[in-house]
Amino acid sequence: MLTLKVITENQDEVIRRLARKHFDANEITDKIIALDVVRRTSQAALDAGLTEMNRLSKTIGGLMKEGKTAEAEAAKAQVAALKEKGRAAETAKAGAETDLQACLMLIPNLPHESVPEGKGADDNVCEKTGGTVPELPDDALPHWDLAKKYGLIDFEAGVKITGAGFPVYRGYGARLQRALIHFFLDRAREAGYEEVEPPYLVNADSGYGTGNLPDKEGQMYHAPVDNLYLIPTAEVPVTNIYRDVILNETELPVRHTAYSACFRREAGSYGKDVRGLNRLHQFNKVEIVCIDKPERSYQTLQEMVDYVQSLVEKLELPWRILRLCGGDLSFTSALTFDFEVFSAAQKRWLEVSSVSNFESYQANRLKCRYRDETKKIQLCHTLNGSALALPRIVAALLENNQTPEGIRIPDALTPYTGFEWIQ
Repeated sequence: MLTLKVITENQDEVIRRLARKHFDANEITDKIIALDVVRRTSQAALDAGLTEMNRLSKTIGGLMKEGKTAEAEAAKAQVAALKEKGRAAETAKAGAETDLQACLMLIPNLPHESVPEGKGADDNVCEKTGGTVPELPDDALPHWDLAKKYGLIDFEAGVKITGAGFPVYRGYGARLQRALIHFFLDRAREAGYEEVEPPYLVNADSGYGTGNLPDKEGQMYHAPVDNLYLIPTAEVPVTNIYRDVILNETELPVRHTAYSACFRREAGSYGKDVRGLNRLHQFNKVEIVCIDKPERSYQTLQEMVDYVQSLVEKLELPWRILRLCGGDLSFTSALTFDFEVFSAAQKRWLEVSSVSNFESYQANRLKCRYRDETKKIQLCHTLNGSALALPRIVAALLENNQTPEGIRIPDALTPYTGFEWIQ
């Protein structure tokens, strides 16, 4: 979340920048500033009352010794009145702090100055493209028909077992999933990311730490009996490793990679765009997470973007990188680059990765800090990216590499699949 200092000292700037996310911050920042005044006024009253009570308490004993009983009793009455005022001030302060924290949780992260104006996906800016779009025959099959033809994915069994959006991978399909996971993890380790294996369920504190809670869109699966949440991405548990942690500057940057299953309700999704693997409730993904110093975080972001680019290039997929506009930027992100690959049979671009810098927004929630060379404690910057999400990668691989002889596996994957063709 944004720090209170940023809002109280730069209210006009906060309002201006959040307008790029189409978030009207006028009313809520006014409320935050007013609550902060109540908090500080109450604290000042508490401090002044405590000072006066200490002074009076010291005089009461002396007055009693001097036989000034009436004056001593008057001083005691003053102390009692001050205690009562103190309780009222404490209640006001606690209430203001609770309301203040709740308001701060509702304000999105400030977009970076380089975020373009725009209302939605159509206004995102294409930064870079690469790869070659294959020319397929008119009778080329979309991936859901290829999956059925070659026995790779059983969508109907998934519906029977759980429901729509929970496919069952079989044979070559299951092996391709495993191969991609191992390929992505190996490449990440070679690039300097330490592999971790996180839990798939997290507590509410972890959800709040990364900004997934409050879950305004209702996208997280919740197990209410234990008050645990299924993770929408490995970003949540991996980043929370550093909740309430103070790192030394020499430990930065922290780089982690993790494979996990991911769970998303995808509430409101419907139509042709969700067919097959295009949008699932459960899917596999390899994530990269970085924690770094503020002055170096945008260099780290570019390194992460370059790394994800290397993956789609190794998979021989046509790709493009989009700089997200303000209206398409997530609640917690300051700057995001989306990677899309072209699905030749569907004739459309599919998002396969988002690489984001959250600056200090998550770190402030997490209390993820570092001690610099002067021993000063500062907030870290957190970053993460998909490297990569499997479903749409699989969709594009199947569609783009279909031939009359079968589906060709890219050379980079064959050491992991153990086969060069799906036939």
